[in-house]
Amino acid sequence: MSDLHLGLGPWGGDRRGPTEAFARLLDQSLLAEQLGFKSLWIPEGHFQPRGLFAAPLVVLAAIAARTRHIRLGTTSFLLPVRHPIRIAEDVAVLDHLSGGRVILGVGRGFRRSLFDAFELAPSEKRDRFDAVLERVLSAWRGEPLPHVQDRELRVTPRPLQRPHPPIWVAAFGPKALAQASRLGLPYLASPVEPLERLVENYARHREGLPASIDPATLAVPAIRTVFATRDAARAREVREALETQARAAARDVGGPARRAAEAPVDDWALVGEPERVRELVLRYRERIGLTHLIVRGQLPATTPEETTRSLELLAGMFA
Repeated sequence: MSDLHLGLGPWGGDRRGPTEAFARLLDQSLLAEQLGFKSLWIPEGHFQPRGLFAAPLVVLAAIAARTRHIRLGTTSFLLPVRHPIRIAEDVAVLDHLSGGRVILGVGRGFRRSLFDAFELAPSEKRDRFDAVLERVLSAWRGEPLPHVQDRELRVTPRPLQRPHPPIWVAAFGPKALAQASRLGLPYLASPVEPLERLVENYARHREGLPASIDPATLAVPAIRTVFATRDAARAREVREALETQARAAARDVGGPARRAAEAPVDDWALVGEPERVRELVLRYRERIGLTHLIVRGQLPATTPEETTRSLELLAGMFA
């Protein structure tokens, strides 16, 4: 499976302050590149204790300066809470700084507190998402900016990648999935939805694509929790810890997110001995045509050394 694009998100915890946490993240980026992972992905999260992911493009700019080859992605850059011109400029600058390594995963957000803080009505988030994305794409096409007196004012620089960096739409739920299809963009699956749900979602996504889009040309990415170990007892312990973590998370959310979090761990996590993990990845390849596996390494009940060893095993499997 050497053609599988293996990506990686941040892993492990850090109970120290943000300075130490950022330093750890930069070290992780170097290790990911050394192990042969093809991309590193930063989520967006606001009002968290260390604020590690409040400004994902800033984090990726620092990683770009430390690395040379690994692609730099956002799993859910929140369009509705940003101005489109600011997005167009910042992403284009990052694309140049990194030598054209950006993949922009975009999302809408779902927590009421987020929209309250950014003074946006939750009911407006999808319309706002569409409007912001269209203005960003317009700016990247080099079109004059609307609503200004100087009719020839344009965003500079435009991205290094042409026509722009790859854009994936993070989607959870039927409305977001339909939005991704209508836009003709790849759909980035939630890390907790079971495989059978992903089979349905990817089929629905393909069916809803515009006639001008060939589904075979689109990436098929999925975020999955992965832990490989040759110790069967440790695999059982990690699986049990993930079940406990998922049950706790389910209490804090509602609707489809809660139902997904309550699914059996083996429906959304790839945990076990390396041979079993490889077989599970093959199943995803067969069932949904997986092209990009983004490894979620935030694992409870594991040491940093165990997580690193798991990543080494994964990198060796898909080299």
